[in-house]
Amino acid sequence: MTEIDGKLAVVTGAASGIGRGTAIALAKRGARLAITDLDRAGLAETAARIEALGAKVTTYLVDVADRDAVYAFAQEIETSHGGADIVVNNAGVAQIARVDELTYDDFEWVMNIDFWGMVYGSKAFLPQLQAKGGGHIVNVSSIFGLIAVPTQAAYNSAKFAIRGFTEALRHEMKGTDIQISCVHPGGIKTNIVRNARFLQSTQATVREDAASGFDKIARTTPERAGETIADGIARNKPRILIGFDAKLVDWLQRLMPVSYGKIMFRRESSVLTGQPESKQQGA
Repeated sequence: MTEIDGKLAVVTGAASGIGRGTAIALAKRGARLAITDLDRAGLAETAARIEALGAKVTTYLVDVADRDAVYAFAQEIETSHGGADIVVNNAGVAQIARVDELTYDDFEWVMNIDFWGMVYGSKAFLPQLQAKGGGHIVNVSSIFGLIAVPTQAAYNSAKFAIRGFTEALRHEMKGTDIQISCVHPGGIKTNIVRNARFLQSTQATVREDAASGFDKIARTTPERAGETIADGIARNKPRILIGFDAKLVDWLQRLMPVSYGKIMFRRESSVLTGQPESKQQGA
């Protein structure tokens, strides 16, 4: 079991969505919080909710795609708080476009925040956990780290990569008291779809349709997602599936690893959206 009460938990992308829900859930279990985002107003709202619970929280404006900024943040946490005990790398963004329309700039934007932000957060804080002799790193992937989806090549690439990195790190930490968890949320009611980048030529007509369609299938609240993550941390679960849809997708992929698309995607041109973990910028 991972002890949460009295421990310092770092949560990125905490201005809304899963990041906010996780930070609040950890605060309810007695954790001290250090939360980051680039959305100043949203971050302040999360902090206010945590303080209302009587928990301690400090806020930081950090761009997780900036390696130097992440390492400077980790150093500040060590200097001011004695180092992290729990690290939740959650910040993320989405890009909706077919591969033949996807620009390299947009691809790099997703990878820099979703994947490299997770790598920087893991590597910057891992030495602190090693020095303490234990701790927990949680990296948020997606159900789209289990299956691939049309128009989500960049997001799929990042989320599959998060899964691979996290599972490798978990194997490396075997025999230590450092726990590693990979989170695969299904549809969570947040604004990542509305804040996603779309193909420029179609974004005006597609964005609201995609967001409305996602709202209809997103069944899990961020608060519930946060509680599931906090429970997974406490129980040292290596894989944390959030929502019935995530469990169903996991089962379907295992049963039909090649042909699941025949059931899930009725037409190739469908605009399908990613799991909405809390967005790092402008959520």
